[in-house]
This record gives sequence, structure tokens and C-alpha cells, in this order.
Amino acid sequence: MTIFVPPASEATLRGDVRGRVAAIKQAIQDRIAQQIYKPGDRLPSERDLCVAFDTSRVTLHEILIRLEAEGLIYREERRGWYISPARFIYDPQARGHFAQAVREQGRVPSTQVLDMQTAEIPARVAALLDLPPAGDIACVRRVRSIDGRPVLYVEHFFQPQMFPGLFAHDLSGSMTEIYRDVYGFHYGRMTYQITPTAVSGAAATALRVSNGSPALLVTRVHHARDGDAKDCDFEYWRHDAVLVQVSVGEHSSPAGQP
Repeated sequence: MTIFVPPASEATLRGDVRGRVAAIKQAIQDRIAQQIYKPGDRLPSERDLCVAFDTSRVTLHEILIRLEAEGLIYREERRGWYISPARFIYDPQARGHFAQAVREQGRVPSTQVLDMQTAEIPARVAALLDLPPAGDIACVRRVRSIDGRPVLYVEHFFQPQMFPGLFAHDLSGSMTEIYRDVYGFHYGRMTYQITPTAVSGAAATALRVSNGSPALLVTRVHHARDGDAKDCDFEYWRHDAVLVQVSVGEHSSPAGQP
């Protein structure tokens, strides 16, 4: 829903450039806090905001970028600016799948399968799965959304001989459940690597962001109970949509200590 922007107060419009930037930014923050602008609402166009606050496009854009950096708003390519909802809490230690975790947080999950193919194994996948550099690997690419907003682009690689006929199943749900219920496969341990990155190409398009936009890359390797690596995921999260949270027990060693 596009929201109406009421005229700015006279106090907001007065002052030097730096003071005006701070005042206009605070005015937008106040409207978010007061629920005049609600999570998921689309802000008025930059032109309308410029008129309402009697400011230039350059000044307004600076304000919007600052609000985006603080996680209060987000931008979708060719669609505009939106009020940010609460971040999805991602717990790498949790065994539940994406849809289950989203529902537990009172949100609505959805998944779209973008493509499925078998192709020559990429070098980074071969290294993660300890496979020869030559050979084929199966790949499923999906985009996952929360409350209708694309937040996660995933490339899932697996050995096709382990899960024959997997492409015939509905992969818009939990692949973990398909592995378990159809193939009798249960995961053992999982290995995570979490790094900042930038998205481009298919990932940027799926997430509705421009090429080069920041993202959080979660590389996940799944091991069978015998310890062998069986498949892996490359998860590209919108950086403004996720919060990684891990709870450590009282008897765990502090980071960097034995």
C-alpha cells in the first residue's frame, strides 16, 4: 500500500542544509514510530516527498540512504522505497526448515522455484563436497519470500545419484522433508560459513535489488550421519531482512578460547 505523506511542519522546513537533513530524517522516523508509515507500506514517490518537505532530490536521496542504512526502509529495484518489517531471526543451530521458522515468527513464507538443472560441477562446490573437479552436479535455484517480500535467493547443489528423480517433486516446500520422507535420508552435522557479499545477475533480479547491492552469504554444507558431505547451499540474504542469532550455553567456551 502506498502511504500519504502529510505536509511538513514549518520547523522542519527551516534551517541550513545539515539541519534540514536531520529534521526531515527525524520527521520520517517519527512517522514510522507512530505507525503513520507501517511495515510493508510503500513510501510516496521521491518527487512527492520532495514537494512535501520542500527539498531537493539530492537532499532527499541522502536522507533515504541514511534511513536504509539504519534498517528503517528498504528499496526494491524499479518499485520504490518501503517501510522495513521486523528482520527474520535466523538461528543456524535450529534444525527446522525455512517455512517452519518463518511461521513460528508469525510471518507467511513462500518459495518460488526458478530453475532446476544438472551441469558440470563448479569448482567451489567440488571443494565443499570433496568431489572430483570433473563431473556433473544437480542444482535447484529458488527465491524465498516472507510476507510476499523476496528476502533469500538460494542455490542448492546435490549429487544426482543420491536423490534420483528429485526434480519430479514439488520443490517449493522443504527439500529436507523430501530427503527424509521420500529417500530416507537424515542429516548429521551441518557446517556454516557466513560472510558479507554483493549480489548481481540472477540473485539481484530475484531479490529485486540492483547489481552490486550488499547481501549476506550463508554457505551451508550438509553431512550425512557417516560424516560425508552430501549437498550444499549458497544462501544470499537481503542484508536488511535477516538477523543471525545464536544462543550459547553457559558451559560453552568463550570465542577464541579452548
